Amino acid sequence: MTVTVTVNTIVTLDYTVTTPEGHTVDEGQEPLIYVHGGYNNIFAPIEAGLEGKSVGDSFEISVPAAEAFGLYDDDLVVTESLENLPEEIEVGMQIEGHMEGNEDDMLIYIVQEISDTHAVLNANHPLAGIDMVFKGTVTDIVPADEETIRRLLEHSHDHH
Repeated sequence: MTVTVTVNTIVTLDYTVTTPEGHTVDEGQEPLIYVHGGYNNIFAPIEAGLEGKSVGDSFEISVPAAEAFGLYDDDLVVTESLENLPEEIEVGMQIEGHMEGNEDDMLIYIVQEISDTHAVLNANHPLAGIDMVFKGTVTDIVPADEETIRRLLEHSHDHH
C-alpha cells in the first residue's frame, strides 16, 4: 500500500520558498522534516496542501503572509532614546524588549538605524508581510508513533 501524507506521519520535503514574484526567500539547502497532523510544526496552508500526497509528488503551495510570519505591523517599529539602550548597539543587532503596556510578551527587536540620540528598532519578523510560495517534492513519508513524535517535537522547539 502507498504511504500518504496523513496525521502522524513524518514528512520529508525537498523545497524552495520564493515570493509570488519569484524572488528566493529560502533555498531549502537542507530537506524540511516535519510532523504532519496539526502540531503547528509547519504553516497550516502547507499542511493542508500536502495532505494525501505520496512520495515523489511535487507541490506548489501559496502561503499568504498572514499565515506565514504575519503581516507587517508598523506598531512594532519604535524609536528609542539611546540612553535606554545598551551602549554597544549596532545596526542589525537583536535586542529583547517588551511592548509598552504589555510586559508578558517578549519581542526581539532588530536595530534598523542609529542616530546621534535615538535608534529605530523593529520587532517585525524579517519575513513579515511577505507572501510565500513553497515548491518542492515529497521525498519521504514515515508513519510515526506518539513516542517518536514527542521526541521530534521536543527537539524541534530547541531550535527556535
